[in-house]
Amino acid sequence: MFCRLIQLLIVLSLTFSWSQNGFEIQGKKDIIKIPFKLVNNLVIIPLNVNGTSLNFLLDTGVRETLLFSLDETEQVKFESIEKIKFTGLGNKEPFDGFKSSNNLVSSKGFVDKNHIIYIVLDQNINISSQVGFPINGIIGYHFFKNHSIEIKYKQNKIYVYSSISSISKKAKNKYQKASISIEEGKPYIQTKIVFENQSVDFDAKLLIDTGNSDALWLFQDKNAAIRIPEKTYSDFLGKGFGGNIYGERGRLKSFKLGGFIFNKPLISFPDSTATEGIEMVEDRVGSIGSEIMKRFNTLYDYQNNAIYLEKNGNFILPFNFNMSGLDIQHEGLQWVKEAYDLNNTNTGLSFESDGERVTRTLKYKFVLKPSYSILSIRKGSPADLAGLKEGDVLIKLNSNFIHNYKLEDINSILKSEEGRTIYIEVERKGVLFKTKFKLQKVI
Repeated sequence: MFCRLIQLLIVLSLTFSWSQNGFEIQGKKDIIKIPFKLVNNLVIIPLNVNGTSLNFLLDTGVRETLLFSLDETEQVKFESIEKIKFTGLGNKEPFDGFKSSNNLVSSKGFVDKNHIIYIVLDQNINISSQVGFPINGIIGYHFFKNHSIEIKYKQNKIYVYSSISSISKKAKNKYQKASISIEEGKPYIQTKIVFENQSVDFDAKLLIDTGNSDALWLFQDKNAAIRIPEKTYSDFLGKGFGGNIYGERGRLKSFKLGGFIFNKPLISFPDSTATEGIEMVEDRVGSIGSEIMKRFNTLYDYQNNAIYLEKNGNFILPFNFNMSGLDIQHEGLQWVKEAYDLNNTNTGLSFESDGERVTRTLKYKFVLKPSYSILSIRKGSPADLAGLKEGDVLIKLNSNFIHNYKLEDINSILKSEEGRTIYIEVERKGVLFKTKFKLQKVI
């Protein structure tokens, strides 16, 4: 299961600027639409930064806009730059970055003419490899703060309203309203959790974090009432700006968000060392990630401290997890040789008017295709027992060349069905290695 820490808890070495006015709808419109890509539960939106088109993760779990990746063809001009330091969730030391002011940022008529961007230069930070899709940065609070923002996960559309009053009463009646608090630029909500073998609700204040593709996170050291389930397994939870995150995974008895109840949702408990030195808002004990939020059409109204929820088609999906023990990452692109037919794209036989069969002429072309490797492997898992190792480069999966898959397709296969046999071929130090294993539930 893809459960990366794309949520990044950033602390800067200087005071954040709250003076920027933020985004506004251009022209005399009450509503605009912004398309997005949903990749491994994460919302990726197009943003134009100073004339350059880039992809940004829309993340309610961050306050400031961050840029951390540009490829060789992407060039962005920045002005008014000052040097700062970053720290983040994980265990690394602070690292250098820059703050840039007066940036023109826009998306489909939603424009900020004086946007502040924090630029990260650490080459080890590569969210794109975790997601399998090119991501240049993260945007959060300033996208939401001035307008009502509706995310429709099944339609892959974001609707930006000039105000909550721009939404018809009929449309709002479809939603259930819940109160949130906006603290340090992030939305928090009160929820109810029931741990296994218990019947008493635990009231939990959680960050709504669309940048975390997991369902739920709880920080055990934040409240003595938090109980780790009896059935758990240790796992790599993901990467933050501070390094790798490890912890335990299990299931809750139930989780209640507003008027909606989830039975047996997945829950992760990050190791307490990952959050050392990170200041959190009062009473926060964890996060709600996009594995939960993708099950709703969500309408965020920061100005009135409210969120509106409506079940969508994802609501009934089961909470599955990776049953292989493998975490796969995107390694970039590789040249792949493909054959194509010069004469005809039709797959049937072709004949001339005199009845002579046309001989097909095949030529070859080289195209760029994705490459994948094993980022981590859970000890004692089916993949581990089958002999696979971290760093192995994937060649084939179930007899199909790996470059024909998207990363989310691979992750979907690895959590598909208990008992399913997975055939896999990898390259390790120039030597091909073939093996197989069966998907196996741990919890």
